[in-house]
Amino acid sequence: MNEKILTTKKMGLPALFVTLLLYLAAILGCVRGGIVISRGGLPVLLVVSIVWLVIGWIPFCGLKVLRPQEALVLTLFGRYVGTLKNEGFYFVNPFCSSVNPAAKTKLNQSGDVNNGNQKASMFAMKSELTSVEMTDKKVSLKIMTLNNNKQKINDCLGNPVEIGIAVMWRVTDTAKAVFNVDNYKEYLSLQCDSALRNIVRNYPYDVAPGIDTTGDGVADEGSLRGSSEVVASRIREEIQQRVEDAGLEVIEARITYLAYASEIAAVMLQRQQASAIIDARKMIVDGAVGMVEMALDRLSEREVVELDEERKAAMVSNLLVVLCGNHDSQPIVNTGSLY
Repeated sequence: MNEKILTTKKMGLPALFVTLLLYLAAILGCVRGGIVISRGGLPVLLVVSIVWLVIGWIPFCGLKVLRPQEALVLTLFGRYVGTLKNEGFYFVNPFCSSVNPAAKTKLNQSGDVNNGNQKASMFAMKSELTSVEMTDKKVSLKIMTLNNNKQKINDCLGNPVEIGIAVMWRVTDTAKAVFNVDNYKEYLSLQCDSALRNIVRNYPYDVAPGIDTTGDGVADEGSLRGSSEVVASRIREEIQQRVEDAGLEVIEARITYLAYASEIAAVMLQRQQASAIIDARKMIVDGAVGMVEMALDRLSEREVVELDEERKAAMVSNLLVVLCGNHDSQPIVNTGSLY
């Protein structure tokens, strides 16, 4: 199904004006026909006027108003006629009906959010229903943001990860969106979940050795936390391939939430803390060894004292204990001989 854009002229105002004039003429015809009948004339004018008053509302069904970035998919007795895309006041065949199966679908997205609040006032509910009834058949061509619920997915190492994405999308082909899929909003939401799961399971949460995230057979340093831009790009491409037949364009995909699942979050936090402590200890030891080496070299260069190997080992041990300790040292002063 390919989109066919209608080039109908914007004849809404002239059609409305003519219809109202005919209604006014029918009213005058009823009055005139009644006078003619009272004088013994034929009731032809009265019958024609009454018939028009009964069926004259039909042309009003052909009046269509479109705002910017809106489209109207029209069918005539089940056959696709075309799509109105440009804003304006149109007059089309009154028997044409507009189609949009996703009109009343509520997703967690911009411009179409259903917050699930059941305690709303009756006035707010009536206003929302009225708004839906007025615009339920129009297809929005604006860029919208879909923010699906967070998903719990196992990464390539089997660790459960909670992740959420926001997808910017829009309708590019109204005919495909309306006729190729049952409900293009639900279709997009399901494809986003599927693509997200398919991509995330190829990456570890953090950098891990020996993991191939690109599928080329070479281990790399890709991860969900460190390669979020690459992961988002792959998710967008995956979604775009899946929704191409639905006439949708995925403009951008972004990771909005990323964390370990609650059941392993505490353990992973301890692991990160341990890794940070080990890295800090390595830095402290490297610095302490350098300082001890510098102290021995300075003492030897300036010939302050001559130490044998045993005393050097004792001095190195004492200095490392002082420099690598977690608490301030309490030195013991030796006032006697070294030997």
